[in-house]
Amino acid sequence: MLKDDDAEILAAARAGFLDEAADMLLQFERALLVMETTPDDAENLNAAFRAAHTIKGTAGMFGCEAVVEFTHEVETLLESLRSGQLTVTDDISMALLEGRDQMAVLVDEVRSGSADPAVQARSAELGERLRALHGAAVADVPPAGSAVDPASEPGAGLWHLSLRFGADALRNGLDPLAFLRYLGKLGRIEAIHTLTDAVPALEQLDAESCHLGFELRLHSEQSQASIEDVFEFAREDASITILPPQAGPDAYERLLELHAGADDEQRSALLAVWSALGVNLPLRSPVQAAAAPAIERRTEAPARRTASRDRRVGEETRFVKVRADKLDHLIDLIGELVIAGSGAQMVANQEGSAAFLEATQRVSDLVQASRDGALALRMVPVGETFSRFQRVVRDTSKALGKDIEFAVTGGDTELDKSMIEVLADPLMHLVRNSLDHGIETPAERRAAGKAPVGRLELTAHHEGGSIVIEVRDDGRGLRRDRILAKAMERGLVAADAIPTDAEVWQLIFAPGFSTADKVTDLSGRGVGMDVVKRNIESLRGQISLSSREGHGTTTQIRLPLTLAMIDGFLTMVGGVHYVLPLSVVAECIDVPRECRDAPERTCGTFDLRGEVMPYLDLARFYGSEGSDARRRSLIVVRDGSVRIGLVVDRLLGEHQTVIKPLAKIFKHLKALAGSTILGSGDVALVLDMQGLMAAALRPGATAARPANHQAPAAGAAIATR
Repeated sequence: MLKDDDAEILAAARAGFLDEAADMLLQFERALLVMETTPDDAENLNAAFRAAHTIKGTAGMFGCEAVVEFTHEVETLLESLRSGQLTVTDDISMALLEGRDQMAVLVDEVRSGSADPAVQARSAELGERLRALHGAAVADVPPAGSAVDPASEPGAGLWHLSLRFGADALRNGLDPLAFLRYLGKLGRIEAIHTLTDAVPALEQLDAESCHLGFELRLHSEQSQASIEDVFEFAREDASITILPPQAGPDAYERLLELHAGADDEQRSALLAVWSALGVNLPLRSPVQAAAAPAIERRTEAPARRTASRDRRVGEETRFVKVRADKLDHLIDLIGELVIAGSGAQMVANQEGSAAFLEATQRVSDLVQASRDGALALRMVPVGETFSRFQRVVRDTSKALGKDIEFAVTGGDTELDKSMIEVLADPLMHLVRNSLDHGIETPAERRAAGKAPVGRLELTAHHEGGSIVIEVRDDGRGLRRDRILAKAMERGLVAADAIPTDAEVWQLIFAPGFSTADKVTDLSGRGVGMDVVKRNIESLRGQISLSSREGHGTTTQIRLPLTLAMIDGFLTMVGGVHYVLPLSVVAECIDVPRECRDAPERTCGTFDLRGEVMPYLDLARFYGSEGSDARRRSLIVVRDGSVRIGLVVDRLLGEHQTVIKPLAKIFKHLKALAGSTILGSGDVALVLDMQGLMAAALRPGATAARPANHQAPAAGAAIATR
């Protein structure tokens, strides 16, 4: 019975296996997709084989027999491709991709602890199909004149295995018994002897060190390469020698020299072990043994193994897996530290002590560096999400009978991990829309004078303080007249209205809006687009469409880099603090004459060095009384290509802002992205640029005003701390 500590260790190791299996499955799928386009890429085939072998090996260590048995079939077919016995065909590619999916299902069963008979039946069916494809390779006859190593060819016989595990094998997560159990799947272990001569006395025994060795006889029809692959994970922590059935006395003599050298006592002991296993060889004298040639080892020398292990450890230490909740807790603590640092800075300013100010400034710089470092921990490349769509494009294009070229640009662009997880589903919907309704069939494209192969692009890049993601296709585009007619039919647009193209495209995001003649199981352009928009806006982002009929459609998503903390610009309006993202602030100027001449107006336009620009008076927008107009200022903000002016009462400068969400009771307040706590303990409201832009460009729009302008905001912040 396991102790609690042992159970926790095993549970952690099992969780590590499941995480690693997910990563390996992703790598495996990528390699298989590359294999379809470049079947002669040997390194890519090796990468696919390594991923499958890693899953099989680690699953074997945890006794996941269903995963091991099925993955072995996949691995066997891959080995035939690597050896050149088979070439890549559509049937093989499809079978391997389906095999990858089945491996994922089996791993999910390990995670849930359940076993579905239907999954077992599917494994058996697909395994038979993989074996049938591999059978073509087994039946192949090597070309005349080719040199074949007999030791590498399969053939029934008794193999002799000599294993010596290193002292660090257990510490590095290896279980010698797991390797022996797996050998039983390749054949039948006829005899085995455990060597315990290296085990120290009890008082000197280290329970974490391995002191075992094994001599065994294996009856198997497998090739030597297949048997060696069993020990792929142990090569750096063990000495492994495999002698084929036809090995003669010289091979055993060299093995004897390896383990016993010229020590007559050790040689006699090892020969006695072999004799018990059924191996009988004449014993050389120590002098003869000293003159015998050194064994040609199947594994690396100990010094090289140690160096290799050191390199492996060095590579692994570049990455450390951390639970997401621990990382979120760290971000929360850094956020509280930022707020406390602001309070200390305020006290220092009030005290007026130069030494105090210098000390708090130094602390403030370190807090800012810590904040940036903590946020960087949550930043991950969007390419990891983009890569998921390669399989979607491949499968969907084949199902629809379309030829589609899929291109990804800017995959190394980084975004907050919490946003990546929410972004995956909207992107999937947009990609499927383009595949199903955007890009035409080859015949339709030829008739339209286009290349028969369609193109779908997924791009990401930074622009200011935002990340911009675009899904672009060169398909049939959007039909403006059809969208407008449908909108008028549903009463979304007045019959005599003449909206702009941008306004027409935005109609697609209306709930349930669709112009598709039929809804497929893949998508329906418009169906669910309101959900896509809602998900994007929940990330404080915005989505827009642009299209030319007959030339394609581009969907642009603009998102902030993170949802946790930002560099803000603090202002005051009507006694309430407001924060703008510093990245959108272009300049600050005095209130223009046009704004002063119309104090009763919430929004309007003004002249900025010859450019007509809209403005929004925040005091009137939120229904509060502004201060003396002579002290007011206008902040020019930019969001993408749009610029507007925001009229505020006071400018308070830069501020490190920890964003806290508003409670649901305040969701009716427009153009607010959240709240934050100032160093003084006061609450500041974080402005939502998208909402402000929309309000400024719609004359007459005003935000709902709460009964107590300050108290609800404070309540919202306190409720979410």
